[in-house]
Amino acid sequence: MAQREKEEAKLHAPETLTLCVNNCGFPGNPATNNMCQSCFQASTIAASPAPHSCSPRSALPIRSPERAAEERAARTSEAPAAAVSAPAPARQVSRCFSCRKRVGLTGFRCRCGDLFCGEHRYSDRHDCSYDYKAAARAAIARANPVVRAAKIVRV
Repeated sequence: MAQREKEEAKLHAPETLTLCVNNCGFPGNPATNNMCQSCFQASTIAASPAPHSCSPRSALPIRSPERAAEERAARTSEAPAAAVSAPAPARQVSRCFSCRKRVGLTGFRCRCGDLFCGEHRYSDRHDCSYDYKAAARAAIARANPVVRAAKIVRV
């Protein structure tokens, strides 16, 4: 118990500011192996992109704070220009597959994969291609496997 309290005190003790071991310029944390939160998450989860680029210490040249500020300003000034030049994607209007009536957010998606209005949402109201009987048979077969005892050989 006492050892646990010492470890917790060591983790929460105020220390001097240590930078991230990946040399990204953000403060590191001893609980995350002296990495900043972004570098630590990037090292544990490779799929999530970090909000700032971090690379190993040997591959990253040392930058002055003024140079880093200039690079950030250049990135932010280029982003709006790229967003304005991109064409806006066309909106797709949701319509009933049977009567072509606009349904918006109130459309019903059937098991056959089509979208229908409130009048045609039931399978008997539209020509539904989904086989409910076969699906039910397959579900019953999965839920109730056949159990057979081994044959008894009479002597």
